[in-house]
Amino acid sequence: MVALIPARVRQGFARRRRLGVGAFLAWLVFFAGGVGVAPAAEPVRVVSQTVGTDELLLAVAAPEQIAALSHLARDPVFSGVAREAAAYAQITLGDAETILRHRPTLALFADYSRAELVEQVRRAGVPVLIFDRYKTLAEVHVFLRRLAAELGPEAVARAEQVAASDLARLAALRTRLAGVAAVRVIAPSTYGVIAGSDTTFQDLCDHAGAENLASTLGGLRGHAAPPTERLLGWPVERVVLSGEGDVGEAVARYRTVPPYSFLPAVREGRAVLIPGWMLGCVSHRRVEAYEALARALHPQLEAAGVAEGKLK
Repeated sequence: MVALIPARVRQGFARRRRLGVGAFLAWLVFFAGGVGVAPAAEPVRVVSQTVGTDELLLAVAAPEQIAALSHLARDPVFSGVAREAAAYAQITLGDAETILRHRPTLALFADYSRAELVEQVRRAGVPVLIFDRYKTLAEVHVFLRRLAAELGPEAVARAEQVAASDLARLAALRTRLAGVAAVRVIAPSTYGVIAGSDTTFQDLCDHAGAENLASTLGGLRGHAAPPTERLLGWPVERVVLSGEGDVGEAVARYRTVPPYSFLPAVREGRAVLIPGWMLGCVSHRRVEAYEALARALHPQLEAAGVAEGKLK
């Protein structure tokens, strides 16, 4: 057993009588070449499997901590960080092998990620975080802080800066919307459902001076089938659609989709567009969506200074 201890360390024990405890330990660390010293922590390498976690990760992580982002990270239709994501590797296939190829020390998923994929990565010994509460900005901030805690003190500080900036912008928007009448809206889709309460669209309306009629008049919760007959009696002032092109073209496809095709707002082209990634945003970057929808529904706010925000 003694032979396993380097000679210079064994000689050091003999010196202990001549040295104080503190000096002896310092000598031991220096001359033992790391014997008895805990190995350096493994560098953090995070793989993100969804756009929402991409946006959160880029907000708080150091560049060297990002191993790979989702396959949609660079697509501006779905991602609010498409430009920043270009600097990082992507998951090109939705399988565990592709994720593990990036040697992650942490993998980020959402509650809409495939359960079997999450389990396969977990069984491979990789810690995972599941982003499963995102209906409100407050819930997002909770997860953002949880993620930052896994990355280190610098990430924790960045998370607090992001949260503070979000809340400041939200307060400024709330002040400018004070006293403004809410615009009555719906967000139709071609998938046979409409967004009611307890959705990210409801959260968007709550902060942009809008009344989501699917919730207030339709009593719908989550994404549900539209109540065809009742919907035709809703006083829809604006239809909220995703896109950045021509409003007329965006509305046109709903003129052949009942029951929306019978709505005066659709027939008359009374719609507003916001980028697709904003309409489906589950991260902290939804603050940009609040501001964008508020500007679209309340053009007078432009004069009041509701400019497009800038987030990391």
